[in-house]
Amino acid sequence: MRTIDRTLGLGLPTPSLSLMARVVLALSNVASIWRAIRNRKEIEYLNELNDAQLSDIGLTRQDLNAALTTSTFFGDPSGHLTNSARRCARLSAFGSFRG
Repeated sequence: MRTIDRTLGLGLPTPSLSLMARVVLALSNVASIWRAIRNRKEIEYLNELNDAQLSDIGLTRQDLNAALTTSTFFGDPSGHLTNSARRCARLSAFGSFRG
């Protein structure tokens, strides 16, 4: 004799987010978009610095251009600049260690 297990798919909806959770999620998205736009404006201000000033903070003009072109409109380009400055600091520390 064989038994067959059958399950009844009731198609119950999964619980949706509460109103407060939806509001928090929407505000979080708006805040991240606002932060990305603000950081883009700050990069425009950095673009006004001369090459020596940019070098002092560990950046080049190419880093600024790459940050703006590689990120999407709503993406935050500041992460790219942070990575570039850290890479420059590591390279200069390594150069002074070797010299």
